[in-house]
Amino acid sequence: MEYRYLGKTGLKVSALCLGSMQFGWTADEAASLHILDVAWQNGVNFIDTADIYSRWAEGNPGGISEEIIGKWIKRSATPRHQLILATKVRGRMGEAPNDEGLSRLHIMHSVEASLKRLQTDVIDLYQVHWFDAQTPIEETLRVLDDLIHQGKVRYIGCSNYPAWRLMQALWASDRLNLHTFVSVQPHYNLVHRAEFENELAEVCAWYGLGVIPYSPLAGGFLSGKYQPGKMDINSARARSISQKYDNPKSWAILNTLKEIADEKQCSLSQIALAWLLHTPVVTSPIIGPRSVEQLIDNLSALEVHLDAEEVQRLNAISDWKS
Repeated sequence: MEYRYLGKTGLKVSALCLGSMQFGWTADEAASLHILDVAWQNGVNFIDTADIYSRWAEGNPGGISEEIIGKWIKRSATPRHQLILATKVRGRMGEAPNDEGLSRLHIMHSVEASLKRLQTDVIDLYQVHWFDAQTPIEETLRVLDDLIHQGKVRYIGCSNYPAWRLMQALWASDRLNLHTFVSVQPHYNLVHRAEFENELAEVCAWYGLGVIPYSPLAGGFLSGKYQPGKMDINSARARSISQKYDNPKSWAILNTLKEIADEKQCSLSQIALAWLLHTPVVTSPIIGPRSVEQLIDNLSALEVHLDAEEVQRLNAISDWKS
C-alpha cells in the first residue's frame, strides 16, 4: 500500500480511501464487516463515512454506516491510533428544526452522536458535508476549532464546497486565527471533471489542501457495467446514471478506457482509478465497494501504471473545455 500526506499535514493516509456509503444499504452488516477486514488487511488505513449514511433508504434512520464501523473497530481490535477515521456533518438527522445544518448547536450535538456510534473518543477528520448558506462560516469554524481544542477532532475538512465558499472559509480561519480546513472532498472523475477543475483544483493546489474525491467510478458507469442503448432505467440508480452520462462524449470516454484496459489486461475500473491516482493534486480517491470482489478489483488499481501517452489520451477524450 502507498501512503500519502493529507495536504500540508503530517498525517499519512492510504492512497485509496474506503468509503462506506453502501454499508447498511446495498451491503448488509456482515458484508460490510468483511469488506472492512479485507481493506485493513491490504493496508487501507483511511475510512470515510457520514452521519446521514444511509438515511435516504427505507427504514434507515441514518448513522448505520458509523455504527457498523464502530462495531468493526471493537470486534477486530484494530489499533485505534493506526486508523484514520473520517466522518461528516450537515445533513438532516431528525425532524426538529435544529436537526440539520452547520450551526454550533447541530455540530456539537452531532459530533457526540457520531463518536458514540463509532465507539471512539476522537474523529481524525471531521468534515462539513456541504455548505450551509444560513449559518455564518465564522460560527461553523469556531465550533470546529473548539472541537479540536477539546480533543474530540484532530483535523477538519469540507466536502462539496465551491471555490468561492472554500476561499471564504480559508480567509475566515486566517483572520480569526482558527484551525483551517486541511482537505476537500469533491465530486470528481473522468466524466465529471469541470466542477472540480474549473476553479477548485487550483485553490486546493495553491493552499496545499488534500483532495479526496468521491464517486471516482461515476456510480459504476466507469466500470463498464452499462452499455449504449442497454441501460435498464427501471431502477432509480440506472435512471440517475442514464440522465448524467448517457451521451456520446461519456461513451467515447468509456471506449478509450476499454482500449487502455485491454492493452494492460486489467479492468476499466482500475484504469479510471489509476487516472485519478496519477493526478498530482489528488491525495486519495474514495472507493465504495459493495463486495469484497469489488474491493480487491479497486485496490489493484494501485498496481496499474499509466504512461504519459495514456494519461494524455484520457485527458484529451474527457476534456470538458473542448
